[in-house]
Amino acid sequence: MQMRFLPSIITALTALTLNSCSTATTEQYEATALTSYTWQVKYANDLTSQPQPRIESFGNTSMLNRNGLKPAGAVVGPDDRGLWWPTLPPRPSVDEVEQRKRPQEEAGKPELIKDVKYKLTYGVGNSQQTLPTNYDVYRQVVKAYPQKIPLELTLGVNDNSVEKAEPVSK
Repeated sequence: MQMRFLPSIITALTALTLNSCSTATTEQYEATALTSYTWQVKYANDLTSQPQPRIESFGNTSMLNRNGLKPAGAVVGPDDRGLWWPTLPPRPSVDEVEQRKRPQEEAGKPELIKDVKYKLTYGVGNSQQTLPTNYDVYRQVVKAYPQKIPLELTLGVNDNSVEKAEPVSK
């Protein structure tokens, strides 16, 4: 009895999937990877049992990588993913950590958080778009950029991200 609805559900999901993503071919593009370091400390009344500790951020440094090229002032890198990193921000002192502690709270040890945010800017016709993307798209651009190879971009749901980039053979 329930099986007769399955084909119509599959058809509806397929139509939804096909309508929610689109593609664009471009010869104008730039990929960026914003690498950053941030010191963070967790605060809680009981750090071992509190599921949602309060998190405070201290020093932060960042560096913008463009198309895989070495950024000006880069000293750390490239790493095993081809990314350049900023110098470390100063580690927070015991005094700085204690100053942000509230009554009854205990403070965790400072943790260094590494983060990367990828974006792709591309042009089609007279319009230009900048969207979040991922490491794989960034690497495709790094490889294609020196020869200006056109790329076919697969956009995510509602065209809010770039999910895939593939070289187009001329």
